[in-house]
Amino acid sequence: MALPVRDQLRYWTIATIAFVAVMWFLGDVLLPFVLGGAIAYCLDPVADRLERIGLSRTMATVVITIAALILFVVGGLLVVPTLAQQAADLFALAPELARQLQAWVNEQFPQIMDESSTIRRSLDSLGATIQAKGGEFLNGVLTSALSLLNIVVLIVLVPVVTFYLLLDWDNMVAKIDDLLPRDHAPAIRQIASDIDATLAAFIRGQGTVCVILGVYYATLLAIVGLQFGLVVGAVAGLISFIPYVGALVGGVLAIGLALFQFWGDWIWILAVWAIFQSGQFLEGNILTPKLVGSSVGLHPVWLIFALSVFGALFGFVGLLVAVPVAAAIGVVARFFIEQYREGLLYKGLSGREPPAELEVEDEA
Repeated sequence: MALPVRDQLRYWTIATIAFVAVMWFLGDVLLPFVLGGAIAYCLDPVADRLERIGLSRTMATVVITIAALILFVVGGLLVVPTLAQQAADLFALAPELARQLQAWVNEQFPQIMDESSTIRRSLDSLGATIQAKGGEFLNGVLTSALSLLNIVVLIVLVPVVTFYLLLDWDNMVAKIDDLLPRDHAPAIRQIASDIDATLAAFIRGQGTVCVILGVYYATLLAIVGLQFGLVVGAVAGLISFIPYVGALVGGVLAIGLALFQFWGDWIWILAVWAIFQSGQFLEGNILTPKLVGSSVGLHPVWLIFALSVFGALFGFVGLLVAVPVAAAIGVVARFFIEQYREGLLYKGLSGREPPAELEVEDEA
């Protein structure tokens, strides 16, 4: 006999409160395990494919781990230092860019650049503000990264956690399935399947799209000789999971830098514009349809809200779990909406089928 609805609601509420409490008090401790779980989840399809071609689960995990470590080391040695240096240089150059913008506006529109005007005062303070806040931001990021993502986490703990989770992923899923409440197991399996489909499309698919676009923008901007092209490409690729925002922010930043660097040489400015136009075409017509699919079920506004709330409440760990939790909440909400639309609360008495005896009387 199933538990009463009130008791079931009590248990699920306790489980939710326990999850939030663990996130709140153990967020920093959970960081390597959250990172390892996310990486293992993304790599599980690769391990399954290697198993299908004849490798054991252990060998598949070893192969994936070695390849991932090589990529991580190469990226850490070649890309990260250059990216950090360009970001620091960009913030340091901000006052000069603001002065050049002020000089150009003063030349083109002298009437609005009076020393007492709001625009003049805003431009005077813009460069210094960006430089100061940008430096504080970079220092804060580096300090936070060093305090949370220490050497042990980066080099030892995350790869170890990822290795064991990836090795035992299928066994863990089977054991969790065996612990499901029997009365609700079919519904929970369906909800879990929908959540997995949403996450697979968004995290694996959209994550791949972001990486491809970031590499695409950074490479082509470097080829045309744009300063800070690596930073612009990384920013544009990182936020490409929000439709049009990545290309818009990256395009505005890149074209603005190109105007200062290539002023008068319109061919290179048009080349920068064409890079982002071609990136939009590549994303909308090839990458997103192939890797993500037509319907992910995660609205951009819902994503931004989830990232803001979880980031404010739980810090960096909250940012990591924001998308999976948002996807889970969205799937569960759609499930209950479907249940509501099938129930009497929505349909009312008009949704009921007439009794059989009434049908017989009507026919008579």
